[in-house]
Amino acid sequence: MGFVSVLGFAHQLIGQRVQPGDTVIDATLGNGVDTVFLAKLAGRRGRVYGFDIQQQALDQTKMRLEKELPDASSSVHLSLCSHALMETAVPEDRHGKVAAVTFNLGYLPGADPATITKQESTLPALEAALRLLRKGGIVTIVLYSGHDGGSEEAAAVEAWAQRLPLAAYQVLRYQFMNTSAHAPYLLALEKR
Repeated sequence: MGFVSVLGFAHQLIGQRVQPGDTVIDATLGNGVDTVFLAKLAGRRGRVYGFDIQQQALDQTKMRLEKELPDASSSVHLSLCSHALMETAVPEDRHGKVAAVTFNLGYLPGADPATITKQESTLPALEAALRLLRKGGIVTIVLYSGHDGGSEEAAAVEAWAQRLPLAAYQVLRYQFMNTSAHAPYLLALEKR
């Protein structure tokens, strides 16, 4: 049987909290896997907001959506901008009501590996995600540390997460211990 992958576990945690009609955010579109997953959970009545700084990520996400969920275009809103700007892109009436925000840090597979997420934008994005989140909502962060700049960003995110007050947030770490030191791992935050 085996344990669930890091991304699979993130999806399990999100799936336990998101209902049809909810608002959700994909902070790093990548190839659109999380966006499609979130759109399926939120359904036609829900709203998905997605962000990436690379046009290639938006294009790949749109193609994946058209293929897997052709009727989702009215409920999915993609923005070519930094995840640090998510709070201004999500309508104010949805602030404090977001069920889930997902991050996959690192670089876009198949694209320029020099274009990476960086702590300078990731930490403000995480702060914004917490403000947007509803009580009982979740933020998942898949961290990749094997590329240039990855271990520095992962360390900064971990330090940030460790400082969150226990009375307001629970923080979980999911990681396979007997693999590469640079294998991806998950931090999940639940707002109390």
